[in-house]
Amino acid sequence: MSQKVLITGANGQLGKELVELFTKKGFEVYGFGRDKMDITNQAQVQEVISTLKPNIVLHSAAHTQVDLAESEPEQAFSINAYGTRNVAVAAEAIGAKLVYVSTDYVFDGKTDETYNEFSPTSPLGVYGKSKLAGEQFVRDFHSKFFIVRTSWVYGKYGNNFVKTMLQLGEEKKEISVVSDQIGCPTYTLDLANSILEFVGTERYGLYHVSNSGSCSWYEFAQAIFEYKKIEINVNPCKTSEFPRPAKRPVYSVLTSMALKLNHFESKRNWREALIDFLEK
Repeated sequence: MSQKVLITGANGQLGKELVELFTKKGFEVYGFGRDKMDITNQAQVQEVISTLKPNIVLHSAAHTQVDLAESEPEQAFSINAYGTRNVAVAAEAIGAKLVYVSTDYVFDGKTDETYNEFSPTSPLGVYGKSKLAGEQFVRDFHSKFFIVRTSWVYGKYGNNFVKTMLQLGEEKKEISVVSDQIGCPTYTLDLANSILEFVGTERYGLYHVSNSGSCSWYEFAQAIFEYKKIEINVNPCKTSEFPRPAKRPVYSVLTSMALKLNHFESKRNWREALIDFLEK
């Protein structure tokens, strides 16, 4: 009998990738967007999860608009913190494994050392604080969880940096891209494959999953144009030249001690993943 998987945020860029991958691997997949299940509605979450009784819950639904979160903190905490609590409580009640997708924004980026799973957290903005509160609720209310922190996510679904750059490459001769923020790009397919690998085990806990290596947004953009042979002038600029409501961590390079110690496959280099994505 195939295992049942319930996926929240199923219309998002990672959610769609998870639906596709788990369906392909023979799981019985139930994808829920906000239209079918509002995670902030505890009674609804309880009813859906207790009726379906999935073996695994993949929780990728989130308030991800980093700048908007600064002006609507209650909304961000309602979705990212209490919405996650609702999912965790309902999943625990039926004994399902839970995967919660978190973020590099739980760190302040004020160091030039990479962050592993045991590095102290210190989020700068509402988005990071609300996602960290979600992590805490998972720890408080669930016993069989995987918290998966990731960064700079892109893939074939939804809007993301790679698609934006490809579009700008068609429209413009010259662009400026921030060169003083360093992180790890992550291809949704690689992230989804790690999640698939986790749920087949009982090696619960916190994991950092991003492609290996690091770059600035400027270097990331250069790599995209270079590979696609797009002629465009890319100028490096500073974060301070484009003031945004939310502060971003300047250096949020994730490294995974947990993947290694738990004998999971380490992730390929970000350039290799990018080429694979652009070829597809």
